[in-house]
Formats: sequence, C-alpha cells, structure tokens
Amino acid sequence: MNRVAAAYALASAALFGVSTPAAKALLGSIDPGVLAGLLYCGAGVGVAILRRIRPPSSSAADAREIALTRADLPCLAGAIIAGGVIGPVLLMFGLAQTDASAASLLLTLEGAFTALMAWFIFHENFDRRIALGLFCIVLGAAILAWPQTPRLDSLIGPLAIVVACLAWGLDNNLTRKISLSDPLQIVEWKGLVAGPVNLVLAWSVGGTMPAPAPALVALIVGFLGYGVSLVLFVIALRHLGTARTSAYFSTSPFLGAIAAVLILDEPATARLALSGALMALGVWLHLTERHEHEHLHSPVTHSHPHTHDEHHRHEHSPADPPGEPHTHAHRHAPLRHDHPHVPDVHHQHPH
Repeated sequence: MNRVAAAYALASAALFGVSTPAAKALLGSIDPGVLAGLLYCGAGVGVAILRRIRPPSSSAADAREIALTRADLPCLAGAIIAGGVIGPVLLMFGLAQTDASAASLLLTLEGAFTALMAWFIFHENFDRRIALGLFCIVLGAAILAWPQTPRLDSLIGPLAIVVACLAWGLDNNLTRKISLSDPLQIVEWKGLVAGPVNLVLAWSVGGTMPAPAPALVALIVGFLGYGVSLVLFVIALRHLGTARTSAYFSTSPFLGAIAAVLILDEPATARLALSGALMALGVWLHLTERHEHEHLHSPVTHSHPHTHDEHHRHEHSPADPPGEPHTHAHRHAPLRHDHPHVPDVHHQHPH
C-alpha cells in the first residue's frame, strides 16, 4: 500500500470534513444553492491562482505535471456535469424535501456507489479484505449520521439524494481516468465551470448574493475544503485507484464531526466513538492490504512524472529532461512479473 497516497486521501477527507461545519455555520447568512456555487467558485478561482504562482520545475528535476489533452475532455466534461452540476442540484432539491439527519445518512452512499462502480463497471480489482474495510468505513459513517428519529417526508427528496450520490460516484470514477493529468488543472476546470452554473441555477429559483464578508468566507472555505481537498483526492486516485481512495475519503463525516466538537463545541458522544472505531478498523484493513500475484503489463505509451523504478526502464532521447523525477512521453514494453501492488495507473490488468 502506498502510504503517502493514503495520507493524501485522508488529508483530502479531513479538509472536506472540516468544511462541512464551516458551511453549516454559513447557511444562516447564505442561501444553500448560492453557497454551493460560491464553494465551487472558491475552489476554481483559488486553485487557478495556485496553479499560476507555483514555482516552476527545476531543470535538474523536471517533474512537471501533464496538461489535459483533447482525449481527456469527454471524461472531464462527464465528471463536471455529474459531480459539479447534477450532484449539487439534486442534493439541494433533496434537502428541501428531506429531514436533514436522514439526508446525512443517505449521503454515506457516495462511497459505496463509487466503489461498486469501480469494481463492477470499471473493473477495478478488490478482495474480501478491501470490501470489508469499505463496509466498516461506510457503516461507521452511517452510524454517525443515523438520526434519533429517522423520518422521510416523501420518496422524491430521498431519491434525489440517492441519485446525487450516484452522480458523485460516476464523477469519482471518471476523474480517475484522467488522474495522470495535472490535478490543479482538473480542479480549476471543475470549479470554474460548476461554480457559475450552480450560481445561475440558484439565482433562477430566487437565491440572492450574500453580504461581502460571508461570501468571502465561503470562497475561502471552498478553496480549502473543495479545491485543495480535490487536488489531493486526484493525486490519491492516481496511486490507489478509485475504490480505495473513496474509502479513505468516506472518513470525512467522522473528521467533520471531530472538527464540530473542537470548533463548534458540539458534544462528543458514544456514537461518535463507535463510528471512529469502525472507520479506524476499515482504514487499517486497507493500509495493511497485501495484494500480490503474477501479472502482465500491456504495452502503453503515456506521460507523467516518474523515476526509473521497475516499471520505468525505458531509454531516453537527448531531448528528454535529466535528473529524477522527471516527465516525458515514454513507452512501457510488455512486462510480466510478481510483486505487491494496488490498482494504480500502472496496474489495470484483469484478474
């Protein structure tokens, strides 16, 4: 297991989890639909600025990220439409007709839907240990979100939330397919498209812009809790695969609850402790995974930051950058070997 990538996924979950109580505090002064738009705008604008002020790669270790290509556009567009527009719109519609506690419980389905799509539609490998770990994490999130008196006012609202979770599951799997591209550029496009679209939709149903101070806070929360969080999520997708990254990200409700205890002075409960224990067990099952068998790497040509490890034993031309890590187009020759691995970008083989 790539523990650095796992740390990225957990950091992504922590940032998103902390953004939840922050957004909750803003709802008193900002319309929910407008808040969704501002959060995505904050992500897009903030990451766009970050992308342009980051220091350039040194000539000794030219490990620049690869820009999105025309071939990436269908997956990017699908991810933006599913996760940036359909998901938030359905969530806002569902929240308006569903008890908030029941809605929180339904939102735990995103991790399960993401994994099920990855396993059975996109053919990402898994075993009983990984499935059990995901089950523990989702069960912990469900226990945390379970209302004292669950109430569904109608079927339409909850159904909208379930479909929103499906949309985000599709978004996660489509984003995985373009995760070799620059994660900052991916998040920039997601935010700059989804944010204005959500604002227009909110205004069309009567939403109004808030005062400058809460709007600025919403943009900052969006930059950290959606923008930086999603950048880390994309990097983790590259190294862990969709289901495992989504499992780690599913800890965000627990991390958000911990933040609420520390920031909003909400009570620490036995339910919170049980949820944390289940999630810790699920994360441990994933971190201690050992998946090993003989497998065949099919020939492929692509470009991404890399070092000359056992999967990168190619020759260089004079134009290729020196030093490591570095980035250039390279071809993977067919290779059959046996070692521990996860379904990262170099291990997409059938089982």
